[in-house]
Amino acid sequence: MDAGSTAPSSSSAASAAAAAAATATATTSMEDFQTPAAAISRWKFEVSRQYQHLLDKTTPHVLNRWLGTLAVAFVYALRVYLIQGFYVVSYGLGIHLLNLLIGFLSPQVDPEIQSLSEGPTLPTRSNDEFRPFVRRLPEFKFWYSITKAFCIAFVMTFFSAFDVPVFWPILLFYWVVLFTLTMRRQISHMIKYKYVPFTLGKQRYNGKRASAESASLSED
Repeated sequence: MDAGSTAPSSSSAASAAAAAAATATATTSMEDFQTPAAAISRWKFEVSRQYQHLLDKTTPHVLNRWLGTLAVAFVYALRVYLIQGFYVVSYGLGIHLLNLLIGFLSPQVDPEIQSLSEGPTLPTRSNDEFRPFVRRLPEFKFWYSITKAFCIAFVMTFFSAFDVPVFWPILLFYWVVLFTLTMRRQISHMIKYKYVPFTLGKQRYNGKRASAESASLSED
């Protein structure tokens, strides 16, 4: 009688101990999930997701995006003009914008490298197959990088450590020379490989041109 009653009591005690252990493990995992580091990680993820959602919503509004960038650039220029300083920051900003412009005007694949491979090249004749111009730096990333650069430069103007005394006309002259040489090289590259960094739409041919081409082919 005593042995029979002892076995069920031992089994119930083991079940209670297992349940208590499971409850303690769940409580520990919940405490780990609610640690400050985990809360900060979740907050950063939510902020990043909302920020990306806002960027995605602005994608089709090209004109409004660039108008906002012009407003940010005007505010930055006005601040630099009023405080008469931070010319080194402005020079660095100008160099960065020049690099972004070159990426925006350049094709995704260099025609000089592409001509050595067997891949398709940019159309060089009017009767070539139409292929849209694919940029190395897309328009949205170009706009986003410019806007972010102006915002960062604007914030830097509030820290005197970045206000390095310098004779600003020298920096301006050097930037103009660098811009001229860089754009001359870019235009020469465009002329050499016969491409335009803008897609104006698919080419259309009228009936007279099509009939003339078919007649020339039949004579051949």
